[in-house]
Amino acid sequence: MTEINQFLKEIYGHSKAKNLLSGFLTSGKIPHALLFSGINGIGKDHLAVRFAQTINSIGIKDSAAFNVINSKINNLEEPYIKYIIPLPRSKNETDETGPTEKFTEDEIELLREELQKKIKNPYYKFILPKANNIKISSIRDIKKFLSFDFSELKYRLIIISDAHLMNEEAQNALLKNLEEPPANVIFILTTAQPSMLQETILSRCWRINLEPLSNEDLASVLTEHFKMDEKLAESIAPFAGGSVQTAVKLYEMDFINLREKTISILRNSFGRKFHTAFEELNSLLADEPAENLQMIIKMIVTWINDLNRYRFNSNTLFYKDHLETLQKFHQKFPDRELNDASFMLDNLSTLIKKSIYINLLTSNLVFQLSNIVTAKSA
Repeated sequence: MTEINQFLKEIYGHSKAKNLLSGFLTSGKIPHALLFSGINGIGKDHLAVRFAQTINSIGIKDSAAFNVINSKINNLEEPYIKYIIPLPRSKNETDETGPTEKFTEDEIELLREELQKKIKNPYYKFILPKANNIKISSIRDIKKFLSFDFSELKYRLIIISDAHLMNEEAQNALLKNLEEPPANVIFILTTAQPSMLQETILSRCWRINLEPLSNEDLASVLTEHFKMDEKLAESIAPFAGGSVQTAVKLYEMDFINLREKTISILRNSFGRKFHTAFEELNSLLADEPAENLQMIIKMIVTWINDLNRYRFNSNTLFYKDHLETLQKFHQKFPDRELNDASFMLDNLSTLIKKSIYINLLTSNLVFQLSNIVTAKSA
């Protein structure tokens, strides 16, 4: 079908997921609840919205009606589609209050602006301060959404973004809908942390795991949707782990400068020039120290992976502009195992999410890097 082929064409990556969803569309046997899981920044919500458009476009011969349906769903307009996201809690708000009932005019305007950015760029990440939870009122609002008599669509879709941010009460409220699903209603939950959802919810969803984007697909997303220079996008992609969100953060941190600073941090740490290493590291932390430190660790991990690739004569090196650092390290420490370093960096990255003592963690990072060259070979 033309609609299905178009659906496949407009989504970067996720070939396994697209084949499975296309099979549902072709057969007409569609689960009433789907769970899209995978790391942040790979287009889970984008895939959900495109699926909603496609499932309601199949077989429509009236081009005007076809265009209206696609436009309304793409613009996340109710009652064509229900799009539930984490929202900040307002002053004097209760669980009985509507999701945005107590919002100020400024909060309403910010929400509208963020929705417009998301509509314009499906890979855009919402920025709503203190939006840490999906409200139970947002889940209860599903009943109101379904109460509208709307026969224009074959299927009503309810997308719950970052579904793991529902608290227990909200999950219980959703479970009631999943236990007795209304006819021709499909729920799509998207999450990077499915383990935070109740097992009773997971058991009622057809689970589809989405893999990180390839470097090629990621670079294409960056150039098409973020208007990034093609060469810069290709340089950033290998450092982003398949995540658009991570790639955009690297771009915002001035990637070329970040890469140079990472090399400087490594050189000074290996040379036990601690003061200089601390200065270089702190110059990158700015007003988002925890998030920025995560990015620096990703850059260091990529350099370590490059060193291993270099040792095995791989032609794929992401720090190819700094080949001499890999060569010199290997010449001085040809037998140095780096498994412990990778484990240390993973552990440190985990601690960043839990700690407010960023200065202590940065000191730990520099000292641990210096230990790589002082440790005895295995």
